[in-house]
Amino acid sequence: MTLDTNMKAEAAAPRPLSARERSERIYRILRDRICLLDHAPGSFLSEEELAQEFEISRTPVRRVLARLEAEGLVQSVHGVGTIVTDVDIEELQQVYHLRMELAEMIGRLSPVPRTAGDLDRIRDLIRQCDEAMAAPDQRAFLRLNMDFFYELTALTGNQPLREISERLYFQVARVVLKMMPQLGLIEEFSAFRREMAEILAAAEIGDWASIGHIRRAHISMSFRRMMLHRNSAAQAPG
Repeated sequence: MTLDTNMKAEAAAPRPLSARERSERIYRILRDRICLLDHAPGSFLSEEELAQEFEISRTPVRRVLARLEAEGLVQSVHGVGTIVTDVDIEELQQVYHLRMELAEMIGRLSPVPRTAGDLDRIRDLIRQCDEAMAAPDQRAFLRLNMDFFYELTALTGNQPLREISERLYFQVARVVLKMMPQLGLIEEFSAFRREMAEILAAAEIGDWASIGHIRRAHISMSFRRMMLHRNSAAQAPG
């Protein structure tokens, strides 16, 4: 093997993840599982089982669970262990209101110009949404919603805004899946597609301020729809 061939082989080989990168990966996997209801509210997360699954010691697992607890996704119960928390739209009203205000800042704080490739990814998400609507599925809806959320956070170079927005998004993401039977899957897909199309149109002409206003409006309407269905269910006889 020549030196050049050896260097190419080394470059092609995946770099081992650092301890911090492994921890971040496990955190994101568990967060996604919780938000997709793979770990349903009330379910128990075993440190030992997670350590075996990810082939690490229990100490980094414990750190990841502590991070999830700080974000309100799990709760450590003395004598029981770590339990996935439940969510309720009424308890998250203030979170939604804060998300509305932060959404407008996307276009004001260090906006990052979009490349043709960036816009193509949004177009692809719209295409995937159209395909998914032919055979609507709750998990597919939330997965697309998550992917689009990451495209939105990339619009700002303000790191604190991105981090806060991400934390709040994942606090409320589960509410949509829990309420989907009342909201209606097709209706939510349609509303989501309108939001993506409107934001894409604004991004194509570089109107960052409008993107923030569009995002705020759709968060507000989503929250309003959930509250209306919540109130209707509470007032229903029986």
